Amino acid sequence: MKLIRFGAAGQEKPGLQLENGKRIDVSAFGEDYNENFFGNSGVNRLREWLKDNLDSCPEVSERTRLGSPLVRPSKLICVGLNYAKHAAESGMETPKEPVLFFKATSAIVGPFDDVVIPKNSVKTDWEVELAVVIGKKASYVTKENALDHIAGYVLHNDYSEREFQIERGGQWVKGKSCDTFAPLGPFVATADEIKDPNNLQLWLKLNGALLQNSNTEDFVFDIQTVVSYISEFMTLLPGDVISTGTPAGVGMGLNPQRYLKPGDVVELGIEGLGVSKQTAKAYQ
Repeated sequence: MKLIRFGAAGQEKPGLQLENGKRIDVSAFGEDYNENFFGNSGVNRLREWLKDNLDSCPEVSERTRLGSPLVRPSKLICVGLNYAKHAAESGMETPKEPVLFFKATSAIVGPFDDVVIPKNSVKTDWEVELAVVIGKKASYVTKENALDHIAGYVLHNDYSEREFQIERGGQWVKGKSCDTFAPLGPFVATADEIKDPNNLQLWLKLNGALLQNSNTEDFVFDIQTVVSYISEFMTLLPGDVISTGTPAGVGMGLNPQRYLKPGDVVELGIEGLGVSKQTAKAYQ
């Protein structure tokens, strides 16, 4: 299934995108896509509910805004430098262990919402990433069992302000967490929809020019390794999101470097996970 949430910001309702592209409202199911939903077999229960209720679900207009396809999670954890070529363009060595950092969940927005260039920003950058949605509490899980803890996958643009992140000391989080810096969606594809998350094409365009074009088979650390590794240091709760890194082609790695300006349009997509699009706006 493809889980969506739709409606005005802060008033989103749960829905589904069907195989034919039609979007439907499933709020009559009585649950939103949150920790309780993912942690209590919500995907399977919703699938069973649809057998008797699909025909009565209202259609959602294509003009209706899409929000984040899941409720704000307890954690949004990111993996840095997880493609060797991106590590090289960043001037950093390929890591021997996954590089972890947090991104504030208040940065999460819908897939077609504007990205706001922060106040005093001079280096706002883009990063197409595959993100994992946890479906079952995970603590000290093995690589062999890691996929059993995944509910689904979602497209993420890990926007980053490089001056805040790298040049102003401290941890990366402050360059990663500005409002609008984590558009998710358009949908969460449940795990059964993605045969091999370690072999998916992903791409990003800036104003129509293809800048990132790669495959998750180039991961330094694959999905199973990442989930198992993170679970050594913290408990992953249902609905938590893990963003698995970006390939080469970010603005910081270009020669000359290029960063977002008001009016720039960023489009990105991942095989099986749809496409999102953001227009850059100046902070006001």
